Amino acid sequence: MASILLGCIADDFTGATDLANNLVRAGMRTAQTIGVPQAALDADVQAVVVALKSRTIAPADAVAQSLQALRWLQAQGARQIYFKYCSTFDSTAEGNIGPVTEALMDALGTDFTIATPAFPDNKRSVFKGYLFVGDTLLNESGMQNHPLTPMTDANLVRVMQAQTRRPVGLIDYSVVARDAAAVQQRMAELRTQGVGVAVVDAVTNDDLLRLGPALKDLPLVTAGSGVAIGLPQNFGIRPSSQASALPAATGRQAIVSGSCSLATNRQVAAFKATGRPALAIDPIQLASGEDVVATALAWAEQRLADGPVLVYSTAEAGSVKTVQSQLGVAEAGAMVERAIAAIARGLVERGVRQLVVAGGETSGACVQALEITQMQIGPQIDPGVPWCHAHTPVGPVHITLKSGNFGTDDFFTKAFGAL
Repeated sequence: MASILLGCIADDFTGATDLANNLVRAGMRTAQTIGVPQAALDADVQAVVVALKSRTIAPADAVAQSLQALRWLQAQGARQIYFKYCSTFDSTAEGNIGPVTEALMDALGTDFTIATPAFPDNKRSVFKGYLFVGDTLLNESGMQNHPLTPMTDANLVRVMQAQTRRPVGLIDYSVVARDAAAVQQRMAELRTQGVGVAVVDAVTNDDLLRLGPALKDLPLVTAGSGVAIGLPQNFGIRPSSQASALPAATGRQAIVSGSCSLATNRQVAAFKATGRPALAIDPIQLASGEDVVATALAWAEQRLADGPVLVYSTAEAGSVKTVQSQLGVAEAGAMVERAIAAIARGLVERGVRQLVVAGGETSGACVQALEITQMQIGPQIDPGVPWCHAHTPVGPVHITLKSGNFGTDDFFTKAFGAL
């Protein structure tokens, strides 16, 4: 593999695909790896996104994994590093966004970077430092009920400052709305004031496209996936349909969902409303020792020949809390992830070659169960969610890893049409 231009580190697998999708749409040939590769890739790409499963692990472990990814990317010649987190900035009180950002800054020898999860295409905007989901503040959007990373404060300066030892500042909309030169001037001012991390406002794609050139000389960019639309131009790259070309799709179709987000709940309901087959996984039955995986696979095998099937553990916030109170938060989540991942593996073994996976943690578990190490990024289904192509021990598969909060209500019914 030739030297790459942009090296990216993502803190979960759907987020990595989301970022790679935006780079591909901007014309940058991109590969996504699952974990840190052991050697150079056999791929002609301009960007590599290393997907970690580090969002909710201990901060020290997240830092160690991120630094390992950084060292690999540097060895591939990456000119700029991009640390990607969720567009809802979700993290625990201790991190991991802040600790990883500072560790990467230290390793790269830089005293300044920016932070913004803005992604207008998915209705994530930052204004005066506050993160909005649509017209709603983050802490009123449903994210306050997230089972692993509840977000109770929409002020990103406060959230980031609680996780970092460096002072955190703001580049507000009045600056971003002008031009790249104004942003660079503001960054210089903040640096002289000792600010190490600057939260950046952005409410439209035009804001992100103006921001991109201003970031050209930063060794490290930290952001959601939105900022990616403005970076390829810094390397002289323009949009091209060739960047998203995939092999032709074949085989059976299925969906597995472990997300409990409001968006995924609506998507499950919309799929069921079409009359297509859907099977719910009960965590309590899992905990009791019932072989839920075998039951689900037997159910699916009888129906796969007639079109896509859905197996889901998705539930509303109240139901999730009930299960967590009985099993514990960590155990409930891990148990469901393991089951969904085993079902995904079993579906592929039964001929599924077009697989939709919903949920960040669920996606991480599924790609590991499928032993996927690298994915080619293809066409977008919805903002932030592309089809990908990967190899598994039982054959090639087209797969999409959907962040829980992403996608229109009819995502599950239209995804296969995009292939």
